[in-house]
Amino acid sequence: MTQDESNNPDVSDDELAESMRETSLVPVSRERAERFYDRLRASVQRYLDKKGKVGATAEWLLLAPDVFILLWRLINDGRVNGKNKVLLGSGLAYYIFPFDIIPEGFIGPTGYVDDLVLAMYILNRMLGDTDPEVLREHWSGRDDVLNAIQRILGTADNLVGKDLVERVKKLVK
Repeated sequence: MTQDESNNPDVSDDELAESMRETSLVPVSRERAERFYDRLRASVQRYLDKKGKVGATAEWLLLAPDVFILLWRLINDGRVNGKNKVLLGSGLAYYIFPFDIIPEGFIGPTGYVDDLVLAMYILNRMLGDTDPEVLREHWSGRDDVLNAIQRILGTADNLVGKDLVERVKKLVK
């Protein structure tokens, strides 16, 4: 999918889902995941240092690196079933893929908000058949991961808009 296609509201949910499935098949090594985590954390911190607190968005942006590494750790955990690993791979690909609905390359770290919302819907979906303790074991964030999931999902409409939230829900179904 090209950059124009990924930002185009006329791109169907099926096309976006297929693009995510294709990119989720590319394995991410531990080294690459850790480098991405470090770059993401540094990018968010520089942005917040420069802009100052940007409301509630600052709190959510600081979660983005922790959620990324959580997805990677879960995809490598043998207790997570194959169906959920495909979802997790899609979430990882969405973080890494430079052309998504809110592209980081154009608007900076605030572009990770949609990545974060998608990841939280994936994690929430996983809780249907994965022990919450598995998520907690791999979580690097300050607060409880289950609380973080619920807080983000509770404000998702305000963070990225209702239309985007509806598209994300369809992708994760």
